[in-house]
Amino acid sequence: MWLKMESLQPSGSFKNRGMGSACRRAVQQGAEKIIASSGGNAGLAVAYAGRRLGVAVTIVVPESTGVRARELIAAQGASVRIHGAAWDDAHQFGLKLSREEQGAYVHPFDDPVVWDGHAGMIDEVTEAGIEPDLVILSVGGGGLFCGLMQGLDRNDLGRVRVLAVETEGAASLHRSLQAGELIELDRIDSIATTLGARRVAPAALEFARRSNVATRTVTDGQALDACLRFAEDHRVLVEPACGAALAAVYECFEPVPEAREILVIVCGGAGVNLEMLDAWRQNLI
Repeated sequence: MWLKMESLQPSGSFKNRGMGSACRRAVQQGAEKIIASSGGNAGLAVAYAGRRLGVAVTIVVPESTGVRARELIAAQGASVRIHGAAWDDAHQFGLKLSREEQGAYVHPFDDPVVWDGHAGMIDEVTEAGIEPDLVILSVGGGGLFCGLMQGLDRNDLGRVRVLAVETEGAASLHRSLQAGELIELDRIDSIATTLGARRVAPAALEFARRSNVATRTVTDGQALDACLRFAEDHRVLVEPACGAALAAVYECFEPVPEAREILVIVCGGAGVNLEMLDAWRQNLI
């Protein structure tokens, strides 16, 4: 069992990779201001990148983004705007804001430049001499998933099985795959708000149709239990969004029992503390 500890990135999640790549490209193309929408982690990664690149940053978050995540974004020097009930609402407002303020808009997951940045984690796995036969990850909007699939392809690992996991109230990829077409959820009904895109990137659905890919859903309770067990096992806190992938391991979902070399993407998440995890778990009991 291999753990790719993306939770140890400077902003606390894998988002540092793709969002950093997209912000760097925007600045190279002349941007003096960057605008992004986010459920939390992408915004924090953009705020971090913008500070390092020396440009102004505005992050639009929905009302579902917690106070802790907002404070962390602001601590990086970014302006935080709150708009809408879910990420999709914040996204539309962010696009409007970028036109009005002439800022470069950075999409949190549906951008090939972002995917290419995320794919770097598989380059590192390969360079370490690890060749898994199963990779497990959480899926939100699909940016991590698309990047991982591209990383597997470019490292000649396209045959490796992939298990993509979502919480039941945010399962836009799983539902789309079942329907045979891209669908949009009516609402996000999960505490894993950073998985809260009502519709995944179209490329994510195409990747999910491959024969080596399986999708699963877990309950909020299973995701939370996995976060708490992971904290006890490894002394590392992660968000429920990350807990979805960890739950597949702790619950030993198929095809976990059959795999011999398993790679788990511990995608992280900075907007959480132990008190929050405990409170959420108590509310579900």
